[in-house]
Amino acid sequence: MIKLARNRMARLSTAIGRMPIQLKLILSFICIILIPITLVSWYLFNGVYLNTIKDLTKKNQYILEIEKTNVANNMQVMERTAQLAISNSEINEYLQSREELDTADLIDFKMKTFSSFQYYLFNNPNIANIRLYSENPNVREFWPVIFKESRIKNKPWYQTVLRRNGLVWWEISATNKDVIKNSTVASDQVGDFVTLLREIKYPNDKHNGILEVTMELNNFFMKTFSSVQDTSSQMIVVNREGKAFTNPSLSLMQTLPVETIMAEFAKHGKKTDHEFTFTYNGTPYLCIPSDMEPLDSYLFNVVSLKSALSDVSKRRNTIIIATIILIALLSATSYILHSLILKKLNILRDSMKKVRKGDFNFEINITSMDEIGELAHHFRQMLKRMNELIVDAVNRQAATKEAELKSLKNQIDSHFLYNTLENLKMLAEIEGQYTISDALTSLGRMMRYNLQWTSNHVRLRDELEHIQNYIAIMNIRYDNNLVLNINVPPVHMEQEVLKMSLQPIVENAVKHGMGSRSEGEKLEIAIHAYVSGDSIIIDVCDNGDGIPESKLKKINLMIRLEDADYQQMRKELNDGESSGIGLRNVDQRIVMFYGKSHGIRVESAEGSFTRVTMTLPYLILAGGVPAHVQSANR
Repeated sequence: MIKLARNRMARLSTAIGRMPIQLKLILSFICIILIPITLVSWYLFNGVYLNTIKDLTKKNQYILEIEKTNVANNMQVMERTAQLAISNSEINEYLQSREELDTADLIDFKMKTFSSFQYYLFNNPNIANIRLYSENPNVREFWPVIFKESRIKNKPWYQTVLRRNGLVWWEISATNKDVIKNSTVASDQVGDFVTLLREIKYPNDKHNGILEVTMELNNFFMKTFSSVQDTSSQMIVVNREGKAFTNPSLSLMQTLPVETIMAEFAKHGKKTDHEFTFTYNGTPYLCIPSDMEPLDSYLFNVVSLKSALSDVSKRRNTIIIATIILIALLSATSYILHSLILKKLNILRDSMKKVRKGDFNFEINITSMDEIGELAHHFRQMLKRMNELIVDAVNRQAATKEAELKSLKNQIDSHFLYNTLENLKMLAEIEGQYTISDALTSLGRMMRYNLQWTSNHVRLRDELEHIQNYIAIMNIRYDNNLVLNINVPPVHMEQEVLKMSLQPIVENAVKHGMGSRSEGEKLEIAIHAYVSGDSIIIDVCDNGDGIPESKLKKINLMIRLEDADYQQMRKELNDGESSGIGLRNVDQRIVMFYGKSHGIRVESAEGSFTRVTMTLPYLILAGGVPAHVQSANR
């Protein structure tokens, strides 16, 4: 994924880089205007949108609270009616009859007690039914109030009411068929009701029956089912089973299914303390839920935001159109201005094309004092300097030819010297002086290596061969007490090194290592090479007397000091104390050619060894290509 993003960014950068400067300036100008306008507009419209939602939320929360207040009042009416029915002593005596009343007593109960009780309870027109269910076999049914309890034992709420032990249980039910089966009634009562159910335990705290008080849903939730409402909002009642009740004739319910509202409510975790918004068929809606805990149900107020947000959308569209017109005008103006400015740059571009073709003799007709005029002035000075450099190059080429002639003369002189050494070698072999003959061979090779300086870079193989010749000559002086061990894998023999970079290190090893040696004691010098990352490490180690720690720190410090500090430090050295100038020269050459991350470092242990470590980039001689890359290309 990251690689894909980088590739896309690279392609975009390339495409932008190919655009003309004029187009880049116009696009940047548009972005400078468009981005702030977009951010400010988004901030303002977002604030207007949030304020609109906030106002609508407050308004509809107030309507919701009014409805909840009405519901609370209706609940109190039903609870008072239930309490009056339960506390009527004459009715309770009848429900607890221990023997069945005769006809005369029943008629008397019907005409006096029951009639007055029925009139008293039904004085509230919103109460749909009050029913008492008893399982006392001595109780006769009196329609429409007193019934046998067997009629409701199959109801889903029956056992729940008994378990509540006299506490009120509320039910919101749809199409609730009446328990009365009487042929004189036109049809069973069918409709949506809110029902209060309660077990009758008065006055002896024993089960004396079930009380049922019902109110029609449209009377209980008057505002929810009212036909006089705001067409952009509607309230919905949802019972504990998830069944929704509302006025289906309202316009909002014609376009928004109740199932959609319930699904959105479920998405938001059924939180009744937070309103939420959703969109259905392109129309935004605001839903304000509220929990009606006593009824174990929810009351929703759903508001259409289409009309409320239309003004916001109109203002937004007006500003967008104005912004587009403004950007178009500013783009046209900037195009004209940039054309005037870039005209001078085009003159410079054409002048550079002439230079690329080899034409250096022309005039640049730009005399303005702005940045482009300054650029043209420097370009004229560059042309002047280029013409001077061309003249210098011609003169230098002539001088080079002369130097080649002198070099040829010196080469002739060196051939004379090589031939003389060869003659002396042959004379020594004839006389049987083979040691002198071998020394002259090594000396000739060293001189040829030193005098034929055609490049600053040589193969490690050549540098090591030169060191072998040097050791061969020095062994004549030290009676073959010098031992040179070269431990370099063949694969590293083509490594690029600076010419004459190892000899000063080996000379130091011989000079300081043989100084305190007893007669016949050998000095071993070992040269190792190995690869570490992108670098090659060349170690030159001897088993000499080593260097004291204080002196070793000073040598390593002097190798990398600045010239002024180094000269000052040399003045402070004691007579005979080494200044490390040979190692410093080698390190400075390495840093000059390869950078400060490469160079040499000295390690030593007094009385044990001295090791000089040279760090170089791992490169083959041809073209400076890493050796492992060359192997892969083969």
